[in-house]
Amino acid sequence: MKLLIAGAGAWGTALAVQASQRHAVTLWGRHPDHVQDMVASRVNQRYLPGTLLPDSLALSHAPLAQLVPVTDLVMLAVPMASLRGLLSDLSSFAANTPVVWLCKGFEAASQGWMAHEVQQQAAAKLQAGVLSGPSFAQEVALGLPAALVAASQHAHVRDALVQAFHGGSLRIYANDDVVGVEVGGAVKNVMAIATGLCDGLELGMNARAALVTRGLAEMTRLGVALGARADTFMGLSGLGDLVLTATGDLSRNRQVGMGLARGRALSEVLQSLGHVAEGVYSARTVVQRAQSLGVDMPIASAVVSVLEGTVSARDAVAALMGRDAKGE
Repeated sequence: MKLLIAGAGAWGTALAVQASQRHAVTLWGRHPDHVQDMVASRVNQRYLPGTLLPDSLALSHAPLAQLVPVTDLVMLAVPMASLRGLLSDLSSFAANTPVVWLCKGFEAASQGWMAHEVQQQAAAKLQAGVLSGPSFAQEVALGLPAALVAASQHAHVRDALVQAFHGGSLRIYANDDVVGVEVGGAVKNVMAIATGLCDGLELGMNARAALVTRGLAEMTRLGVALGARADTFMGLSGLGDLVLTATGDLSRNRQVGMGLARGRALSEVLQSLGHVAEGVYSARTVVQRAQSLGVDMPIASAVVSVLEGTVSARDAVAALMGRDAKGE
């Protein structure tokens, strides 16, 4: 099987390392200098330092129009903000090739569209899907066990993802609830910032457990309102991804919350990360989308207030604890 992974960040590189053990894989980077550095060192020093790139992994910055036609599956490992442009580029020459994105978020530059909605607008004829679930790039690159969800309305796209990645240290579960998988992947980033705020304020394990649980309730409410199945949020792309991102020390979104709780400026926190923390860019659009549907998301709204500097982390927690009592 021939795979093309477009986007040489940490996650794209980690999947390329794993898949290249069984398939012919090309890792594509937008910036020639970055690709040339990887070719010379066989390490993605910028995004995944310490992981040796196998000799079998091809590296390229050639035009995608040359690479896609000879590929069985295209993976888009780019931030949400870059998805629309890349899909638009692919629309003219990838009509017969399954295209799958890895990004998790709502598009901040629009009305908060999910990735599959962006695809319908930018490249409606593509046979597409999403690969999501609880996964830190560093652990996948090391070959540690992980389980992911392959979601698409097209059975052959789901089958292609299973063929590409299932086996060894990775388990791939198929799902046709694209909306549920995408909502889970997006909202868990916002909830991870909230949990980071909680941990940064040293509010304890009880508070963390309550926040994660109520965060799952918010995620589910929004997803169902958007047409998802409720049971999807009890799976890998809902509860699983939420628990990992909200509690794992490798979570960039959690690190954002912890930094803000300790009094650091948002710009300083983001600069120190060196990677995209999608929750920062999608939090406002998640809340706006929820408001348009009449869905109550108090935790997500509190995160937006802290990110925008209108309230402190401690005041946001106090406001959440001061809400009226209600049934669970």
